[in-house]
Amino acid sequence: MRRFIVFRLLYLVVVLAIVSMLIFGLSRMAGDPRDYYLDQYATPEQYEAWGRAMGLDKPLVVQYGIWASNAVRGDFGQSLRHRREALDVVMETVPATLQLSSVGFAVVLVIAVPLGILSAVKRGTSLDYAGRTFALFSQALPAFWIGIMLILLFSVTLDWLPTGGRGDWKHYILPAISLGSGPAAGLLRLIRSSMLAVLDSEYIKLARAKGVSGRSIIWKHALKNAMIPPLTFAGLILAGFITGTVVNETVFSWPGLGRLAVQSIFNNDFPIMSAVVMLGSGVYVLLNLLVDLSYAYIDPRIRYG
Repeated sequence: MRRFIVFRLLYLVVVLAIVSMLIFGLSRMAGDPRDYYLDQYATPEQYEAWGRAMGLDKPLVVQYGIWASNAVRGDFGQSLRHRREALDVVMETVPATLQLSSVGFAVVLVIAVPLGILSAVKRGTSLDYAGRTFALFSQALPAFWIGIMLILLFSVTLDWLPTGGRGDWKHYILPAISLGSGPAAGLLRLIRSSMLAVLDSEYIKLARAKGVSGRSIIWKHALKNAMIPPLTFAGLILAGFITGTVVNETVFSWPGLGRLAVQSIFNNDFPIMSAVVMLGSGVYVLLNLLVDLSYAYIDPRIRYG
């Protein structure tokens, strides 16, 4: 197990190094950074002096080394729009994204787990068809359309909930439903298919022949053995939520990572974009590591050498 963890941590370092190279390369393909940092009133002397100070007169490999060494220390440069350290601006949006992600992930679990189990256990009944119909429409409808329709119905027409922004508990309802409906549909279908495969296995038939209760078969035997694929997908869902959901945060004016990333793209704010991408890459790899480690606790047959 220890060897596996060390290997995956080294894998994290390799992934972040590759991502950093891609970020730096794309930034240089976009043009000279001085064109974004300096205004039109800068003199040629200031233009050249700033370039020397930032190391732009050096080869690209040396420029990347300077940028990467600063990034390792958390220094991604100053935001062009906020005129502050980019990492400080990014970290200010993390609590808002974590809060919305937690509520949205709770919505996913509340919808997907019971409906997925019921759809598998009650296969061919009205409950099964209801769950599959929900999954079909939730995956087919775009997230931005769902968000807009929720705003039109509950905010504009009924005036029950706020249209957007971050505030009390009412501000979480619409963004969380819009955020969780699509992933919940995917997780529901995965739980259903995994449960059906396990329920049709020989050891489940043997347990029924021995007189084991239906509740024990579902919760103790079937669900635990069917959780590996849904757990993997749930980890990806949570990673996507934490790293910022661009569509929902934009539609509901939520001050999180996703909205900040969109604003940084429109403003050509490379320091913010690089900090967001590096943070997101690290979160994805770490959550994948935690999901892999959880396999051994769910299924005793899995061991990491």
